[in-house]
Amino acid sequence: MGALSSRMMWLRRDRAPEEPGAVRDGQEAVEMEAAVVQGEEEGEEAQLSTSQVGHKRKTSPGGPLAKAPRRERIKDKSRSIYQALFLRGEGSDIQIRALGEEWNLHRVYLCQAGYFASMFSGAWRETHMNTIEIQMPDENIDREALHEVLGSLYRDSMIIPPCRVVAILATASMLQLDELIQQCREIMKDTVSAQSVCNYYYFSAENYGLQDIRTICRQWLLDNLMTQRNEELLMEVSLDLMRELIASSDLLVMEVEMDIYTTLKKWTFLQLQPTWRGTRRALLPDANSWFARHRGESEGAPFLETEQGRAFIPVFQQLRLAYIICDLPSALIIDQDALIPAAWLTPVYKEQWLALLRAEQTKEIGPVDVYVSDLQGNSMRCGGQLQRDEQCSWRWAGFNFGWDLVVCYNNRRIVFRRSALNKSCGLGVSLLWQRKVAFRLRLVSLDRNGRAIFRRDTEYQMLSLRKDQELEVVNLENQDVVFPLYMACNFLYIPRERGTAQSEDSCKSPES
Repeated sequence: MGALSSRMMWLRRDRAPEEPGAVRDGQEAVEMEAAVVQGEEEGEEAQLSTSQVGHKRKTSPGGPLAKAPRRERIKDKSRSIYQALFLRGEGSDIQIRALGEEWNLHRVYLCQAGYFASMFSGAWRETHMNTIEIQMPDENIDREALHEVLGSLYRDSMIIPPCRVVAILATASMLQLDELIQQCREIMKDTVSAQSVCNYYYFSAENYGLQDIRTICRQWLLDNLMTQRNEELLMEVSLDLMRELIASSDLLVMEVEMDIYTTLKKWTFLQLQPTWRGTRRALLPDANSWFARHRGESEGAPFLETEQGRAFIPVFQQLRLAYIICDLPSALIIDQDALIPAAWLTPVYKEQWLALLRAEQTKEIGPVDVYVSDLQGNSMRCGGQLQRDEQCSWRWAGFNFGWDLVVCYNNRRIVFRRSALNKSCGLGVSLLWQRKVAFRLRLVSLDRNGRAIFRRDTEYQMLSLRKDQELEVVNLENQDVVFPLYMACNFLYIPRERGTAQSEDSCKSPES
């Protein structure tokens, strides 16, 4: 194959560049070359078959023409073509110039790329030029990536390190190499991590149309933003991306909504101080000190009302403040930090007070007709982590309108229990004979790179519990659960007042 290719390219060198059939003849030569190689392989297979039949007892265990040596010979031929024609430029009939470099190449090989096939087959000025200058439209394309991608046209396979996949993808997209784009897609799917996720997310869909990669990266961020506590990752998350993540009910929240606020405070500090270098333990104190100094310099104005803070308003607006101010220590921190304007908080306090009165004085038992949009936008987000397969239970801080809902894990079952014991729970425990809650429960196990290896979702449901009643909501028996196991919950105890009915699907009620 190597000799045939060399002869073919040398013959093409003698052809006049302006001959109209030059590109077409080159393509025919590639087809003829492929047929010759196929014939050689079929001949070897026939010879192998004859040898195995006629000399069955005399052949060695591997056979004189075993498949492995034959593959090695094919690799050697491919390597020879790559070295002679691409690296040394033997028989070159065209020169490509880009990024300050020159490559002496061959039209017949370049035509494998849609970019060059169109260039050489149409009525373009470059069709008959011996030297072509290419301007790079994408800043992600560098000299190394262009060299590797052009070289891939001369060999059977290409190894792409994950750290180079975006540059290779950018180059393959420009040259319209669909198989190489698909190879990059598969590599990106398998290598999403804290170091690569933002880079993949920003460029995969917007620049190169890989919407599935963008979706995978978004889910990875929803699973890991609150669980990894990675300062480098926070630095890379843009304002628009953070707004989308914080708004989502799919965010895997560890503990309560206040922890989302704390994460936003650290993220904002890192966005404004990108040169900060310190330990994980020092990040929050350093952020608090910086905001305190900023507050003093701004004469006590809330951070989000200052010039530096206004850009972050769309992100902080996604916080569900009703589930922060219902806990006294959290409410005091919000007041002390003075990041959020009082004009944001006053309506929330009023709404919560009216909801409390409605729950206490009207003996409201909870949501009746709840729409999915209520849960997605207004539900309480909380969660916990189960390190080992052992008994555990969770309560989350805050006043939940008389609900003392306990989530228990035992014997691979997750149970919701409504406790009505006479003990402190916010402002007291509701003794109504029945209470309703809308909920969603998700379980996720992550590998060391943050990729989900187990996922379970109850979807949104309505639950009705009597005093001290418990109900199993998830059974994990006979399932391959990997620990640690993250549990994320969405609860809606009291629905917001709705002015008009909406044509949305309401939540389903599980069988008790």
